[in-house]
Amino acid sequence: MQRHELNYPETDIDETGAWLSIGDLMSGLLMIFALLLILALLQLTEAAEKAKNSRIVIIQSLQETLAEKGINAQVDPQTGDISILDSVLFDLDSAELKPEGLQFLELFVPVYSKAIFSTEQIAQQIQHVVIEGHTSSTGSWDHNMKLSLDRANSVSRAVSDLSFAGKKGFRERMLVAGRGESEADQEVDNSSDRKVIFRFQFKSDRFLRWFMEQRGL
Repeated sequence: MQRHELNYPETDIDETGAWLSIGDLMSGLLMIFALLLILALLQLTEAAEKAKNSRIVIIQSLQETLAEKGINAQVDPQTGDISILDSVLFDLDSAELKPEGLQFLELFVPVYSKAIFSTEQIAQQIQHVVIEGHTSSTGSWDHNMKLSLDRANSVSRAVSDLSFAGKKGFRERMLVAGRGESEADQEVDNSSDRKVIFRFQFKSDRFLRWFMEQRGL
């Protein structure tokens, strides 16, 4: 008796097993991505908590030491930003440090440096120390932007000429910025808008801002 072999078209082959394998693979990859995301969020939360605690330590140290030394500078209790009115450092519409402005920096900068680099653990978290110039809204936008940047540069040069503990780490992280009148009262010439801000930034700050923006917070 002659045997006949049946040849089925390739399209008739049962592909259920192949699709199940692909589905299992995708599920496994999805689980891995989910675990990596959870791990990243945990690390981000840990970094945020560490930065928060370090910021509190720095702010408390700054407030206590500035009060003890009788240094007239405003400390933001949330961020630790130090605002120094331009009248302390400069004459009106000038970017040249006054003698008393230089004396102020000679007293203030060592105190500030000691506070933000109080421990090696905190020092390792700091990415930038920003010297930021601001002006009031009086005058043209271009003039105010140049003036704010020139003033910040004058302060940074003075810092570079000083001798104080932690100077090397301070200078390595130092950035200079001019904000002009971008944050000033546009309706009134407010003297408090004319200032120089010292701001420290942690390495985790950028990632935290990105995360908050992604979540719409």
